[in-house]
Amino acid sequence: MKKLLLLFAFALSIFSANAQLLGKDQVNSRADSLRGMLTPLRTCYDINYYHLDVKIDLDQKSISGSNEFAFTATQDFTKLQFDLFANLKIEKVVYNGASLPFTREYNAVFVTFPKAIKKGSKDKFTVFYSGNPVIARNPPWDGGFIFKKDSAGNPFVSVACQGFGASCWWPTKDHQSDEVDSMLISITVAKTLQEISNGRLRNTVDKADGYKQYNWFVGNPINNYDVSFYIGKYAHWQDSYNGENGKLSIDYWALQVDSAKARPHWDADVKPMLKCFEYWFGPYPWYKDGYKLVQAPHLGMEHQTAVAYGNQFRKGYLGRDLSGTGHGLKWDYITVHESGHEWFGNNITSKDIADMWIHEAFTDYSETLFTECSENKEAGNEYVIGLRKNIDNDAPIIGPYGVNKEGSGDMYYKGANLIHTIRQLINNDEKFRQILRGLNKTFYHKTVTTAEIENYITKQSGLKLDKVFDQYLRHAKIPVLEYKIKNSTLSYRWITDVKDFDMPIPVTLKAGSFALIKPTNEWKTTKIDASVTTENFKNDPLYYIQIKKDQD
Repeated sequence: MKKLLLLFAFALSIFSANAQLLGKDQVNSRADSLRGMLTPLRTCYDINYYHLDVKIDLDQKSISGSNEFAFTATQDFTKLQFDLFANLKIEKVVYNGASLPFTREYNAVFVTFPKAIKKGSKDKFTVFYSGNPVIARNPPWDGGFIFKKDSAGNPFVSVACQGFGASCWWPTKDHQSDEVDSMLISITVAKTLQEISNGRLRNTVDKADGYKQYNWFVGNPINNYDVSFYIGKYAHWQDSYNGENGKLSIDYWALQVDSAKARPHWDADVKPMLKCFEYWFGPYPWYKDGYKLVQAPHLGMEHQTAVAYGNQFRKGYLGRDLSGTGHGLKWDYITVHESGHEWFGNNITSKDIADMWIHEAFTDYSETLFTECSENKEAGNEYVIGLRKNIDNDAPIIGPYGVNKEGSGDMYYKGANLIHTIRQLINNDEKFRQILRGLNKTFYHKTVTTAEIENYITKQSGLKLDKVFDQYLRHAKIPVLEYKIKNSTLSYRWITDVKDFDMPIPVTLKAGSFALIKPTNEWKTTKIDASVTTENFKNDPLYYIQIKKDQD
């Protein structure tokens, strides 16, 4: 998920909606490398299947159970790494009926096998564990379990762990580059409550001591941080959407105490959102597993096929419009944004969290597209331009690789405006739409790098976009168009970190009439009417740049 911008009225800085971004000033450590780096101990095996089977004791705020790892060896090895937070106790690691030796370093666990696992072979082992997971202090911006009560005093429990790590609550290969192909999620809770997870419910099994097991199967690849659970007293109703790939099941899960207001509120946005996003992005990526919207004890997260919702059944972002234009108060921010991640974040997942802009920029732009779908193109333009007031331009959008760190929170609003700028450069909305759809088809259920996304858009657009991507993604500042008017001559140039920056841009010397110029880092000049002054010079506002009048 994402780090939602905290646009709260007081003196808080705005951060972006859903991801749990770590402090950008933190020094990278050995623990960071163990978490973020792809070493041979991680790349030696490819995860095929998990069976997570755990019991959650709400009174003790504890978890106990096991996770089975089924994998294919990508090379010969005798030792591998999986991940589990050190505050959780590993009872044993079982392989072929016997316990394996293991060691720990920070939150990394190293298992040694009795003989070499050969390349290409399929094998499995099971980790048994227990303990008290970290409790989130301010979910979803920091990670861990969430223990709350609903308005009737019933337990209301879940987890959020993007960035923090799924290994805060279950043993896993905790790196985004390796998504499991399918997964069985078995969660046992008190039988007086309901439990919802990703995928489709296979069955429930009554257990001893007043507990019930819920077995949910995910038939598609899923990234670790999307695996989730929701526990509470829920009301459930079903619907369906006739989409591009046929009939898509829709399941709504709201707390019983909130179901009366949930139904009309969710009905207003969900089907129009699916229609809009299928038009722009292509078919919903998870027809096999369905679409669920689940009320959560935190603001929201893009848990695949079980989208977490906590926006209090209000329009906007907790009743606020992040764009300041009024358009953002016409739909529910969390429903739209978190569902947009089903395409960007869940379908297309960055291999390294440093490239999380791939998730957040495109999903943030999905809000603009939904505004355009529900109103018109002008409204979409106003919305995305309005988001600029939340941009800091304080650090590069891309973070450091190999240490589980993301870049600036500007990946949301600046990222959306980068995409909008590229849309203007393409200057053909149908081609732009086919590029978005092509991304989701080409990288369907895959993990990707920034380079792959850049190269695809560049090739399909037919434009030179390498310097545009470099400036907006790898440097803190945006391009500055410097200009001066003197003696009936207009002079202009780009000021950028990237050398030989040459993005064309429409400008005007007369309201309502734009002409394309092609600045470089060197001054260019053109003759103009003597009556034109510097106040007449404007750039096309649909391009996200700064403009500066030369003082000479």
